[in-house]
Amino acid sequence: MNKPAAKTFNFQHTRKEGVFRTWFRGEHTNFNPDFEKMAEQDAALEWVTQGWAPKARIVTPDTRITAFGSCFAANISNWLAGRNYNILTRDQGSNAYVVKCGEGMVNSYVIRQQFEWAFEGKKFEQDLWHGYSAESYGYDEEVRRQTLDIFSNTDLFILTFGLSEVWYDEVTGGVFWRSIPQDAYDPSRHKFRVTTVEENKDNIRAIYDLIRKHRPDAKIITTLSPVPLIATFRPVSCISANSVSKAVLRVALDELMRELGDEGYLHYWPSYEIVTDVFHSPFKQDRRHLPRAVLDFIMMLFEQVWCEKQPTDAEMLRHWIAALSAAGLVSDRLEAVVRDDSLAALKRVMAKRKIARHPEAETAIRAQLDRLEALLSG
Repeated sequence: MNKPAAKTFNFQHTRKEGVFRTWFRGEHTNFNPDFEKMAEQDAALEWVTQGWAPKARIVTPDTRITAFGSCFAANISNWLAGRNYNILTRDQGSNAYVVKCGEGMVNSYVIRQQFEWAFEGKKFEQDLWHGYSAESYGYDEEVRRQTLDIFSNTDLFILTFGLSEVWYDEVTGGVFWRSIPQDAYDPSRHKFRVTTVEENKDNIRAIYDLIRKHRPDAKIITTLSPVPLIATFRPVSCISANSVSKAVLRVALDELMRELGDEGYLHYWPSYEIVTDVFHSPFKQDRRHLPRAVLDFIMMLFEQVWCEKQPTDAEMLRHWIAALSAAGLVSDRLEAVVRDDSLAALKRVMAKRKIARHPEAETAIRAQLDRLEALLSG
C-alpha cells in the first residue's frame, strides 16, 4: 500500500544569546499543515489518515460487510453497495433492526444492545427501541435470529458512533435509541444525561469483546459521525454541547485504539477529522448535512485506504476538486465542471484571477486544474 511518508523531526534549533540549543521532539513529531499543504490532492491521505491506515488493504468484493450506527453509516453502506461490495445491511428483505433502522442507532449503548441481544439473547426490561415514527420495535425472536444471521456472517463491521447524550430509564438503567415517544414519557423515571468517556469506552470495549468471542476473525472499523446534534437537551447552546458530545466519543475511541489497536482487529476511520479539518465547515444550509460531493470524496478515500481495488488517480482528482468546490474552498463553479466534464467551463474558471479561498492554496489548486484540463482535453 502506498502510505504517505511520515514526517518526523527529532529536534528544533532555537537561538538565545548567540547559543544554539535544541528541543527533543521524540520519535514521532507530526506537525499541523498550513493551507498550502492542505490544498494538495493527497492532503487528506497524507495529513489525516496517516497512522490510521491498515497494514494491508482487506476489503474485497467478497468481504461481507455490516455497517450501522449513526446516519453516516448509511453513506458508507450506500457508497460501497454502489461500487459492488457485499453489504449485508442492505438486504431490504430482512426485518433486522440494523437494516431497517441501522443509521438511527446513534449512541454506543444501542449499538452494544444489538450485539448483546443478537449474540447472547440478552433481554431488556423496558420498551427501549423505536423506529423513525416512534413506533415500538420490541424484541421479537425472529428479528433477533435475522440479526444474528447477519452478524454471524460478517467479515467486517463498520460502526459509526454519533453522540454521547442519551435518554434513559432511571428504574432499569436502560438507554433509549433516541428520545422517548411523547405518549410513553414518564417524568418520574425517564431522564436525560451526558454519558462519560469511561461509559462509552466500556460500551465499545464490550462490543469489541462480543465480536472477538463470536466472530474471532472479523475486523472492526469504528468511525465518529461528523453530523452535529440537531438540538441538545442541556441548558447550554447546541454548538457547545455538540463539541462535548463529539469529544467524549472521540476520546473513548482513541483510548481503545491505543489499548487494542496492536491486536490488529480494531481500526479507526477519521471521517470526522476529514470533515472538520480538511473541509473546515462544509455543511449545507442546515449546518448538519454534508454536500454529496464531500461525502463521495470521503467514501472514495475510504476505498483508496481500505479496498484492494483502487480508484484511479483521475477519479480521485475529480472527486477532490468537486468536494473542495462544494465545501466553498475553491470556485463554486468547479463542482459543475467536474460533473459535466466541461472543458470550456473549466477554462473560464482558470482565467479568473482568484480560484482558491486561501491565497496560499492558489498555486496548488491551479496545478491540479492543469491536470484536470489535460484529462478533459484527452
